[in-house]
Amino acid sequence: MNRRLLILAVLAVLCAPLQRAGQFKFPVKQGSVRFAVIGDMGTGKKGQYETAQEMVQMRRSFPFDFVITLGDNIYGGNAPSDFEKKFDLPYKPLLDAGVKFYASLGNHDGPAERSYKFFNMNGANYYAFTKGNARLLALDSNYMDPKQLEWLRSQLQDASPSDWKICYFHHPLYSSARKHGPATDLRLLLQPLFVQYGVNVVFSGHEHVYERMKPQDGISYFIEGASGQLRYGNLEPNNGIMAKGFDTDNSFMLVEVAGDAMYFQTVSRTGETVDSGAIERNARIPGPSR
Repeated sequence: MNRRLLILAVLAVLCAPLQRAGQFKFPVKQGSVRFAVIGDMGTGKKGQYETAQEMVQMRRSFPFDFVITLGDNIYGGNAPSDFEKKFDLPYKPLLDAGVKFYASLGNHDGPAERSYKFFNMNGANYYAFTKGNARLLALDSNYMDPKQLEWLRSQLQDASPSDWKICYFHHPLYSSARKHGPATDLRLLLQPLFVQYGVNVVFSGHEHVYERMKPQDGISYFIEGASGQLRYGNLEPNNGIMAKGFDTDNSFMLVEVAGDAMYFQTVSRTGETVDSGAIERNARIPGPSR
């Protein structure tokens, strides 16, 4: 292939349109666990509001019951006006519909958020809850002290063998983003526990992009830190870790856990499907994007 044809081929790939969100179909099985994932959203600016509106739109066809947040929920202060502008108002249609939010803390979050009623943290920095056959653990990656590590070990050890084990927190153990990169010290602490006790999926934020990693030790890692903030063009795709990345618009994730499969779809602020696929619990390897 000559140079001109090679350039045209590359441009064709880069300029190929994303799927419309409606082209991906969840099974929406009876009794399945359905939730959304957002991170680094609490700006109170246009990107957050428009992403939240798209979440409301998507819930009409995919009725998720709750949302997990990956930290940096409220930027720039914890005054009542901050909570109103940066959380209550953008997500009001979801809150009014009874959708619950389960928050984790980022490096820009204040301690007052632990007691904010809509974050359902009940005053704790880290906590766990069960929905159907999914055991979800919200960690505080800002202060991963021995007490929290022992709590995590106990929670994973006591989880039902039939449960999916899903951990979420702010700082990513793997990352292809140039701004921060992976939290390698945190990885040394957490990854051995994740592998030993069979964690299936890990969600993190901090990087203002979307990224899905190639499975690491059988674990599927995602970054969703672009639900309000965006770091345009920040991904380094040639590091051998990234399976899929998106750094040109705000985004959020939708997830359905149905039996031994977890289906996921990542949607942009404008309703385009950024990424989608399925993870089989036994193999813990993402299926092909659809």
